[in-house]
Amino acid sequence: MKKHFLSAILFFTIIMISAQVYEFENVIDIEASSVKSQGRTGTCWSFSTSSFIESEVFMKTGKNIDLSEMYTVRNIYDDKAWNYVMRQGKSQFSEGGLAHDVINSIRKNGIVPETVFSGIKLNGKTYNHGNIIPALKIVLDDYIKNDKDSKHPNWKKHVEKILDNEIGKKLSKFTYEGIEYTPKSFAESLKLNADEYVTITSFNHIPFYTNFILSIPDNFSNGEMLNVPLNTLVETVNYILKNGYTIALDVDVSEETFSAKYGIAVLPKKDKNNSLSKTEIVNEIEVTQAFRQKEFENFDTTDDHLMHIVGIVKDQKGNRYFKVKNSWGANSDRIGNNGYVYMSVPYFKMKAISILVNKNALPKNIQKKIKK
Repeated sequence: MKKHFLSAILFFTIIMISAQVYEFENVIDIEASSVKSQGRTGTCWSFSTSSFIESEVFMKTGKNIDLSEMYTVRNIYDDKAWNYVMRQGKSQFSEGGLAHDVINSIRKNGIVPETVFSGIKLNGKTYNHGNIIPALKIVLDDYIKNDKDSKHPNWKKHVEKILDNEIGKKLSKFTYEGIEYTPKSFAESLKLNADEYVTITSFNHIPFYTNFILSIPDNFSNGEMLNVPLNTLVETVNYILKNGYTIALDVDVSEETFSAKYGIAVLPKKDKNNSLSKTEIVNEIEVTQAFRQKEFENFDTTDDHLMHIVGIVKDQKGNRYFKVKNSWGANSDRIGNNGYVYMSVPYFKMKAISILVNKNALPKNIQKKIKK
């Protein structure tokens, strides 16, 4: 009997050792605003980068400011419409964008608090942009195809009317905490300087340490990025977080092993462990620069989502993960980990398209490579 009892203990001990259910602890945890939901929109780029800017504001001023994501979206739709018309419809026209679009909008249009511009239609409870792009395209395509006989010769006015109705009218002035601001003066009061922010990426079809325009669909504004080796990109992220800054992240989340429900993003070495990896530690793929490039060029890695990196956690085996704030809400049956995703380094190395950062947070040797 004793022998069988000991055998049973040994058996369950082996099972427990092999089944490593995630146990996380914080390594770096930087101040961030509460998790929001982008609703039924493709505006993750604004939610993630606005969250990033909120962290920047807290670092600069100590103020917790809830910024309006939709004020930026409202202005960027104008820019998208102009770009689409001037390119005679031969460019992507969608809800998508990149982090630098928010920075460009701050430079051009300023920024406002959520309390003065929610961007939710009257009597609405959440964001829903399902009608916006189709309605705008009717106007823009008609003008492009029939510029002389168009039903919409004043297409800009039609665009403004649609956006005013769906998102809200632009603000010239507003009052916040008893002080009157313009959107630009409000940005200045938060010590925001659009020239402080740069985008960094890593691909080997472009020489390293050069600045270039990455050819991806959502880069409608032709934003430039600094290209660095993959290991340098990871080292840079760690350096930035260690020094108390956060990061806006453009990343592919189409993998089965990116799970908002379990709050985990990993790249298992074996496909059979895809499901298991959402709850337990598994061995992951070794990601090289060449492998990353191959996945990008065959479209297995695409720019389909933006989020906000606010720290680092580690599991009980010492593996590190980036703590990433998502914009799909929190605490529902489809969203776990309070709306955060713990992203493994291999997943980041393979699936991160680019990062947007405060250039003052970069290592000096990287700062020197930035285009002046």
